[in-house]
Amino acid sequence: MPDRALFQADKWEAYLSVNEEFAKLTMLAVRRVIAKEPGVVPLVWIHDYHLMCTANFIRSACEAEGITIKLAFFLHIPFPSWDIMRLFPWDDELLQNILGCDSIGFHLEDYCLNFIDCCHRRLGCRIDRQRMLIEHNSRTVSVHPLPISIPYERFESLSKTAEAVVKNNPEEQILLCVDRLDYTKGLVHRIKAFERLLEKHPEHIEKVVLLQVAVPSRTDVKEYQELKEELDMEIGKLNGRFSTPNWSPIRYIYGCVSQEQLAAFYRDSSVALVTPLRDGMNLVAKEFVACQTKEPGVLVLSPFAGAGTAMLEALQVNPYETELFSEVIHRAITMPKDERELRMKLLRKREKERDVNFWLESFLKSVNCYTKTSDSENRLMPLREEDFSTFLENYVTESTKLALLLDYDGTLAPIAPHPDLAVLPPETKKVLQRLANMPDVNIAIISGRSLENVKQMVGIEGITYAGNHGFQIRHPDGTMFIHPVPQEYLENLTKLRGSLKAICEHGAWLEDKGTGITFHFRAVDDALVPDIMSKARQCFKDAGIAVYPSHAAFEARPPVTWNKGRAAIYILRTLFGVDWCDRISTIFAGDDNTDEDAMKTLQGMAITFRVTADKNVRTLANYRLPSTDAVFTMLKWIERRLGARTVVENPRKRANSITTSAGGSPNRLSPRSNSPHENLVSSIKMSDVDFNQMLAKVPLSNGVALTTINKVLEGQHPN
Repeated sequence: MPDRALFQADKWEAYLSVNEEFAKLTMLAVRRVIAKEPGVVPLVWIHDYHLMCTANFIRSACEAEGITIKLAFFLHIPFPSWDIMRLFPWDDELLQNILGCDSIGFHLEDYCLNFIDCCHRRLGCRIDRQRMLIEHNSRTVSVHPLPISIPYERFESLSKTAEAVVKNNPEEQILLCVDRLDYTKGLVHRIKAFERLLEKHPEHIEKVVLLQVAVPSRTDVKEYQELKEELDMEIGKLNGRFSTPNWSPIRYIYGCVSQEQLAAFYRDSSVALVTPLRDGMNLVAKEFVACQTKEPGVLVLSPFAGAGTAMLEALQVNPYETELFSEVIHRAITMPKDERELRMKLLRKREKERDVNFWLESFLKSVNCYTKTSDSENRLMPLREEDFSTFLENYVTESTKLALLLDYDGTLAPIAPHPDLAVLPPETKKVLQRLANMPDVNIAIISGRSLENVKQMVGIEGITYAGNHGFQIRHPDGTMFIHPVPQEYLENLTKLRGSLKAICEHGAWLEDKGTGITFHFRAVDDALVPDIMSKARQCFKDAGIAVYPSHAAFEARPPVTWNKGRAAIYILRTLFGVDWCDRISTIFAGDDNTDEDAMKTLQGMAITFRVTADKNVRTLANYRLPSTDAVFTMLKWIERRLGARTVVENPRKRANSITTSAGGSPNRLSPRSNSPHENLVSSIKMSDVDFNQMLAKVPLSNGVALTTINKVLEGQHPN
C-alpha cells in the first residue's frame, strides 16, 4: 500500500539515532559477556523492522574493540518486492545495514527471494538464489526461510481450563475474527463479505454471529482513526439492516482481551476468519488451531498471510473477491463434521510439531551452519571470470566497441599508506596492455593524482590519462586539455599550501598536484587523527577553500563545475563524437566519492562499478566489487570476451586521431573505423618500408589479416 507511505528525512535520521542507541546498550551487554567468559563469541539476534539499522553500529563497535561477534536478524513482517522497495528513499542504506548481519531470517521463501533480489538490483551484490547467499563487504551473508510459530502446548492447555466467555444459543455458530485495528488486516472487506453472505443465504440469519475483536493500534494516527470510523459505520449499517429483536449479526469488541478469554473464544468458535490483505505470518490462525480441543471448527485463511503457505488444510480465499469470500464462509458454516475433523486433525498435528521451540532450534541451526567457515556450501566463492557474464554478457559482445574508464588508487591498485607504494600489480598491467592493443578498445585512466604521476604509475602507451580528477587530460597522441582555474583560487591555494605544510607532523604530509593539493593523514596515529583533522579543516577555512574528504585525506580542488563525470563525457565525445552513446559500450569503475560524479553523469549510458569494502556506502553504481582483485578479474573477462575477434596491433592506433583547435577544443580528424580491415588498408597506403615494417608486426597466426593483405597486394579491395 505505497500510497500511504510518507517519507521525511528528519524521521529517517531519528530512526537511525534510535537504532544507534539500541546498539550502544547492546554493546554494554556484549562487553559483560566477554568479561564473564573470555574467548566466547556472543550471538546477537536482532528482531523486526524497528531495528533494521542496528547491526552495522554493533559490528563497527566490535571491530574497533577487537571483539568477534555473530549477528543475526529476523523480520516479522513481509519483505517487499523490488518494485515496492525502490520507493523508499534510503533503500540502499537500509539494505546495507541489514547485510551487516551474518544470518538473516524471514517467514517465507518468497520474502527471502524478495530481499535477495533487492540486494542484487539496488546494491549490485553478487548473489546465489539457489543457496540463498549474498556477497557484501567481502562477506557472505546467508538468508533463511524460518516460519515463526506459537507456544502450542500453552494455548492448548489454556483452552482446556478457560471458562466460557460467550453465552450463546447452542445452535448459533460463532464466526471469530481477531485482529489488530490495521488497514492491512482487511476488516472492512470481511464485513462486506459477511453482509453478502446474509443477502445470498438468509437461512443463516439468527443462526450465525460474527464476533469481531479489534485491538486498538496507533490511535493517534489519522489513517487509523479513519479506519475505525469506517469499520464502525459498516458494522452499524449491517446490524441495522439485519438485526432482529433477539439477534444481532455482529458483536464488536474494541479493546484488548486476556489470553484466557482469547483461548475461550478460539475454543468455542465454529469458524475463524483470518483474512488479511497483507501479513507476515499471522499467529491468530495457529492459536485458533491449538485451542480447538472440543468440537472441531474450520479455519478460513487468506493466501496473503504467511501462514497460508503451510496451513493448506484451511479454506483459502482472496479477501478482495467479495462474492467468493461469502461462498467460502457459507462452505465453512455448512461443512460436514467428518471433513472438519480431518482438516483440523492435520492442522493440529503440524502446528504441534512445528511450534515456537522448533522455530528457535531452526534459527540456531541456521546460524551454526553459517559459522562453519570451511563449508563451501554456505559461502560464495571469490569472483571468477565467468561471474561477470551476469553483469556484462549482454552489454559487451564480440562486436562491441568498448570505452573503459578506470580510476587508479583503490580500483586498479590497492590503497597503500603512501601513494608511491600504490603500485599497479604486474598482472593487471599486462591485461591492460593487451586490452589497449585491441583495435576496438579505448582505455582512459581518470585519477585524483597529478597527470604526470598517474601516467608514470600506469606506464602504458596508447591510452588516455586524466589527472587531478579530470582537470588535466593527455590524449594518446600527446595533445593536452587543461581546464581553466580561477586566479583567486590559485592565490588562496598558495596560502593553504603554506599553512598545511606547517602542520605536517606525526606522519601527516602534503601532496602537491599543481591546481590541487591533498593533505594525507593515513600514517598518523589514531589517537592524534582528530586533532590533525581539526587543524587541517581550520587551514582550509582560513584559506577560503572547500574541503573534499578522501581516503584518510583532505583535498583542495578548483571551485568550478568540473569533475570526473564531466571529464568522462569530454573524453568520450573527443574519441567518438557527440553520438558516442550510440556507437560504443562504456564501462566505468571507481572506488570513492569523486568517482560517484562519473557514475552520476554516466547513469543510463554506461555500466558502472563501485569498488568498496565499506559496510554502509551509498552509490549510484550499477554493481559493487569487493576489491581491486575483482577489477582485475573483470578485465580478464573483458579480454576473453573481446579476444575472440581478430586482433591486429596497429602501430598508429589512435595516433593522429585527435588534434586541438585554436580555441583549445579537440576535434576528431578521422572517425574510428568500423572494421580492423579498413584500418589495415589505410595503413598499407604508405611507403614500401613502412608497409614492410607494419607487415612484420602482423601475427602469422592471424589468417584473416594475412588474407586481407594478400587481396590488397592483388589489387582487390577487402569486403
